[in-house]
Amino acid sequence: MHPSPTFREGGTARSLALVRDRSFGALAVNGPQGPLLSHVPFLLDEAGTEADLHLVRSNPILAALARPCAAVIAVQGADAYVSPDWYGIEDQVPTWNYVAVHLRGRLERRPDEEIRDLLDRQSLAAERRLAPKPVWMPDKMTPQVLARLLRAIVPVRLHVESVDATWKLGQNKPGAARLAAAAGIGAQGIGQETSALAALMRAAVKRRWTWPGARP
Repeated sequence: MHPSPTFREGGTARSLALVRDRSFGALAVNGPQGPLLSHVPFLLDEAGTEADLHLVRSNPILAALARPCAAVIAVQGADAYVSPDWYGIEDQVPTWNYVAVHLRGRLERRPDEEIRDLLDRQSLAAERRLAPKPVWMPDKMTPQVLARLLRAIVPVRLHVESVDATWKLGQNKPGAARLAAAAGIGAQGIGQETSALAALMRAAVKRRWTWPGARP
């Protein structure tokens, strides 16, 4: 997370809404030989206190779960490079604007019996986003193939203890400079989801997310 409180103005509710919308992130734990990382889809409950996911049995993270351990899921939002030319003011430097949320807590392996319910819930959540396409569910698979799949994956849950977020949207710049940078990002298409980042930057100006030292 960015150390400056200037870029922490998104609010927990807004950050959790982003997490639920993305439902995908990098799961990290400390392993015997160093950090272990896995990119995973997950489901965050309405309270924002539990994130359910599954791992294949060969995933090294499972070896670290003989007992619950500290873990983090890092969720990446939109990001893009910002050219100092776009601000329209002097003595600026290049930077990178981005949105990211970290869910920290205790990771535990859940009983194998929970895997079918988890798979059903994950499938339904993802498929509903594809409406009006008919929903695909695991019960459409032949029983033998489904059983083999379920034996290969393990349910895991992160008990969320803290939510840290960075919404770095140029809040330390004057409003006009921020809008100009948003226009530059939106036009250039550099980075990931640049149109989404440009929209967030414009919305942040309207919400007056601004560093106290920035000029109007």
